[in-house]
Amino acid sequence: MPNRLIHESSPYLLQHAHNPVDWFSWSDEAWTKAKQENKLVLVSIGYSACHWCHVMEHESFENDSLAKIMNKHFVCIKVDREQRPDVDQVYMTAVQLMTGSGGWPLNCFTLPDGRPIFGGTYFPKESWMKTLLTLADVYKDDPEKVLKYAEELTSAVKSNELVPAYVEKPKFTAAILKECVDNWTKRFDNREGGPMKAPKFPLPNNYMFLLRQYYFTSSRLTPTLSKGEGEIQKERGEGERLFTSPSLVGRDGVGSHIFLTLEKMAYGGIYDQIGGGFARYSTDGEWKVPHFEKMLYDNAQLVSLYSEAYRFNKNSLYKNVVFETLEFIQREMTSPEGAFYSALDADSEGEEGKYYVWKKESLTQILSEAEGFKLFCEYFNVNEQGYWENENYILLRKKSDEEIAKRFGLSVAVLQEKISEMKKKVLAVRETRIKPGLDNKILTSWNALMIKGYADAYSVFGEKGFLNSALKTADYILQHLSREDGGLYHTTAPLSLRRGAGGEAGEERRNEVNGFLEDYAFTIEAFISLYQVTFDETWLNKARSLADYSIKHFHDPASAMFYFTSDLDTALIARKMEVQDNVIPSSNSTMARSLFYLGKYFDAPDDSIGTGKNYLELSEKMLMQVQEEISKYGSAYSNWAMLMQHFIYPFYEVAIVGKDVDEKRKELAEHFIPNAIFAGATSPPAPLPGERGEMHISLLENKFVEGKTFIYFCINKTCKQPTEDISEALKEMDS
Repeated sequence: MPNRLIHESSPYLLQHAHNPVDWFSWSDEAWTKAKQENKLVLVSIGYSACHWCHVMEHESFENDSLAKIMNKHFVCIKVDREQRPDVDQVYMTAVQLMTGSGGWPLNCFTLPDGRPIFGGTYFPKESWMKTLLTLADVYKDDPEKVLKYAEELTSAVKSNELVPAYVEKPKFTAAILKECVDNWTKRFDNREGGPMKAPKFPLPNNYMFLLRQYYFTSSRLTPTLSKGEGEIQKERGEGERLFTSPSLVGRDGVGSHIFLTLEKMAYGGIYDQIGGGFARYSTDGEWKVPHFEKMLYDNAQLVSLYSEAYRFNKNSLYKNVVFETLEFIQREMTSPEGAFYSALDADSEGEEGKYYVWKKESLTQILSEAEGFKLFCEYFNVNEQGYWENENYILLRKKSDEEIAKRFGLSVAVLQEKISEMKKKVLAVRETRIKPGLDNKILTSWNALMIKGYADAYSVFGEKGFLNSALKTADYILQHLSREDGGLYHTTAPLSLRRGAGGEAGEERRNEVNGFLEDYAFTIEAFISLYQVTFDETWLNKARSLADYSIKHFHDPASAMFYFTSDLDTALIARKMEVQDNVIPSSNSTMARSLFYLGKYFDAPDDSIGTGKNYLELSEKMLMQVQEEISKYGSAYSNWAMLMQHFIYPFYEVAIVGKDVDEKRKELAEHFIPNAIFAGATSPPAPLPGERGEMHISLLENKFVEGKTFIYFCINKTCKQPTEDISEALKEMDS
């Protein structure tokens, strides 16, 4: 018989709907029962693509004997960490404080009021049984001891990562970023790329910052590759700046490390060489063996990173990664309505990676010698380098197209054509396999990251389909994930589940979750990105409105930071702030950057947002709170560090006005101009609608000349001489 999780929409919760455990979802019903019966609570947190979550479910939660113990002594709550990241934050902090580490599945035991007393991650079956019985006995025999520990631990959870009250600090300097990078380079793996450790996670925001810092601090870069090994592009300005493509194995330096890492990730098993898209992380130090789950947020950010890297040096490898990854997103992660699903499982048919790996015999059945089986094996290392286990091979690359083409006596163009045809055949066969489980949950924050990924790809490559996908998803957020009060939902059930039992129209918002700061921060950022590639003021107005809503419901004036949860939400045992950047940039750093951009677009009167400061000043105060941390550990503050770059290096406000706005925007987009925002219009601006109609996009005011299309490069609203010529405009920027 199913338990009560059968009524949920989360794929992760539904996976547990037939466990013999009497699971509750996170609800008042569960906590009321715990208090009435004075039972300890198990808060068990995971997500649908989590391999070890599946293992623990099979070993323990599907076991009738263990389920009887759990049901007798505990109220058991199952939580989807992606659906309730606020709950996950609180109990992850508790487990990390208790054990020194964390992960999923996350199992935290609490008092009936939610205060934690014990926890861990994956428990083997015998260990789990022992833990259950020991905790039940201790709570029965010595409740005062348990209560005392809960008080101490809860106090530590509340104070953990607490941002102190704001105190005026010195202004930002380039020395902070230099120290940040100097400390960081000590942890670079300059042989395989990425950090000098395993497992290795692709951290796109880290390399976004490093790429920009490399650009800002390298006054002259010279080629390090011989002709034919890579593309070399002459960059702007007097004294030609030369950038190289990334076959720089073993060389030191920030630039070499960036390009090495981008190449190694794209060549590695972490990248799906046949179907496109990246796995969650590499279990080893060589990017070879992935943890095979694929997450929307990783791929969204990696599309942005490889797009920006291509704009920097026009390496065709980066373009291929972007196009193949977006093909994967369209094929496997896009709903009929244009929104994006959350994740693909690591497992299929109960085995991790089974969908993605190959036996040599299978490949010989697909590709004959005449079709180039030997070439395929050489290209994708169906040999000792690609061997994994149980006669299975992980497809990966070690050599460039130029090297392979030379070995087989082919031109690069012919090689690429042959490889492309073989990949299509192999993918077609793979499509007939039983696929990994799909988490069809639609999350506002992750969809916003994907909108930005598509917008960034469109900006660089000009593919209209990329823009159409971004716009369709943005419209989905406005139509299906927006609240009547102007706010956002974090998630709702997929449209396909919003039906009654008989198929009739059901409750329109089933299992809805109120928006968290990450939803606002990433959606604001996405809408600003959409404005910059469309010059449709609708998106900038929406971004500004969401920023004002966030300030009203999330902002803490004392610390200048934002809470992760709204003041409209039911309080947990602690109200947390997300400050450190991780696999996803923190919601506070993303909000701070967006406030900076909004401050550049709009001349907001002081206190127009109810904080005593305008957008720019609020952004600056937030950055001041973390500037000391940036120099110590750049990897955890890379998004903040990019904001500091905005304050330290010249930041350009680029206005394009006149009839050929879009053409000029596309021409400018071919150039790497990282410290800039763009605004444009074909006619003089009208006042913005709404209560604050006095606010205009100030960059566009008083700049129109009939029949002309002018480009203005401005710094702090002071503009250089306008021009209609892109090359002249870039020279103005350099002068």
